[in-house]
Amino acid sequence: MERFLKSKSGVYCGPLKLLATEIYHKSNKSGTPCDLVTGEERRHASLYNTLINGTDDNDIETSDVEPYLLEETELTPSGHVACTVEMTSLNNKYEVAIIDEIQMIGDRGRGWAWTRAILGLQADEIHLCGEAGAINLIEEICNTTGEEMEVRSYKRLTQLKVEDTALGSLDNVQPGDCIVCFNKNDIYSVSRAIEQRGHEVAVIYGSLPPGTKLAQANKFNDPESSCKVMVATDAIGLGINLSIRRIIFYSLIKPVINEDGEKEMDVISISQALQIAGRAGRYGSAWETGHVTSYRPEDLATLKMLLSQPPEPVTQAGLHPTSEQMELYAYHLPHATLSSLMDIFVHLCTVDDSLYFMCNTEGFKFLAEMIQHVPLPLRARYVFCCAPINNKLPFVCATFLKMVRQYSRNEPITRNWLSGTVEWPLPSPRTILDLVHLESVFDVLELYLWLSYRFPDMFPDVKLVRDMETELDAIIQQGIFQITRLLRNSEQMIRDEDSGFAIGHGSKRVNKMLAGQSMGEEKGKLSELLVARGLITPQMLKKLQQELSTDKKIDRTKKNRNRRK
Repeated sequence: MERFLKSKSGVYCGPLKLLATEIYHKSNKSGTPCDLVTGEERRHASLYNTLINGTDDNDIETSDVEPYLLEETELTPSGHVACTVEMTSLNNKYEVAIIDEIQMIGDRGRGWAWTRAILGLQADEIHLCGEAGAINLIEEICNTTGEEMEVRSYKRLTQLKVEDTALGSLDNVQPGDCIVCFNKNDIYSVSRAIEQRGHEVAVIYGSLPPGTKLAQANKFNDPESSCKVMVATDAIGLGINLSIRRIIFYSLIKPVINEDGEKEMDVISISQALQIAGRAGRYGSAWETGHVTSYRPEDLATLKMLLSQPPEPVTQAGLHPTSEQMELYAYHLPHATLSSLMDIFVHLCTVDDSLYFMCNTEGFKFLAEMIQHVPLPLRARYVFCCAPINNKLPFVCATFLKMVRQYSRNEPITRNWLSGTVEWPLPSPRTILDLVHLESVFDVLELYLWLSYRFPDMFPDVKLVRDMETELDAIIQQGIFQITRLLRNSEQMIRDEDSGFAIGHGSKRVNKMLAGQSMGEEKGKLSELLVARGLITPQMLKKLQQELSTDKKIDRTKKNRNRRK
């Protein structure tokens, strides 16, 4: 960072928007003008210096500024840029470049972006930060390009201790603890169980908006706050500064994507264990020593084994076909679909597998097949298929398809169109199901902003959608602050439904989902729907049914007493 700030020009390439934004603020506050470039937004240093100084608002971007200010402020690119790694410019020349979390060059989904940055950046010196497991691979790549490489190793500035006993029970939770879970079911059940024991809980998981994550982090970090315990997924491993005393692994099993692009359950990697455990007792936090343990006694030996080893070596760097390559194949195969072109390319191309591998293209092909029937130019079709979409979210996928159809008809996707599609304005969530839907709507707004920088004429209402996003982030924040109440409401709806009551008084969203099930699909119980969507576990459902049975017995006893009276 010192070389970056003192250089005449520089670029920081990070894996997360939060990290790039942190560097953007740090650079501008230190007097080094720096722009921010992510998939969904652009912020200019000239606007930062014009509008931010003397205010507390750090979220100004070009689209937020009144036109007369844009006319008076010359929006010239700064010599320094903080960006997400996918947005790295290969056309500009820099004195210094930083590529963060270099071990992600071996990631099956995103590794290609790190490979592209290393091989394509025009910089006098490139600083690669990350795990030692990537050193040999980078050395081999440098040998092929004739680059000189220097390795500098750094030691952790605070001590990290692995405890000899597991937590065993949530009764043993202490201030400064962070329980790390690898699925939302565990997040919900653990956070509620801890709050039932009288602790206020902060919650962080991957699908939350950045603003909500930061709000939860600030609540946990604030010495004056009554919130001293956190429940989180491995989303805390990158990009968020937290004052954690002890990391507790609730489980060591998490979903992973294998080489075929399929999800399977496996023990976390050494790299993941080290990354997450390392969040405890960070230098500069309130704790001089970090502690790590497991929740279950039977996991402790495995955890100690994982943390005692160096990270696994990264042996290959990811690659991904470019739009130019797809256009070349389309020229020779004019009747092939984009999904077929991708398959043909992957099977025919020759990859130097001693150093490289082809990244997973299943997500790309999923979107290509979804929009295949929509008439589009090949380049636009390729861009749409690169959109950052979670294809497991039906609402997001359905809205994406509507956007593509609107685009193909040459009809602008306006704020009014988007509001009608997502049923804006949205009420505060009453149940977990409502909260999950709000997170999906936030993903849709992020998708709009991502597309707006690729098709600015067709997605014109950037500022208005940004305002919607800010408002929705605040609504989701309130939902997370009251997550225990949302869980109680969800459970009450199950009780009402299992007791034979109509669910008309419940969530409007639930009614719509039940009413909107496809033909041939039976309208199952609400409880079955919640379990199927992973919003509660079968164990939670069984416990609720037992409680309901107990409640019914108590009610019958009271009625019998009243009759005798």
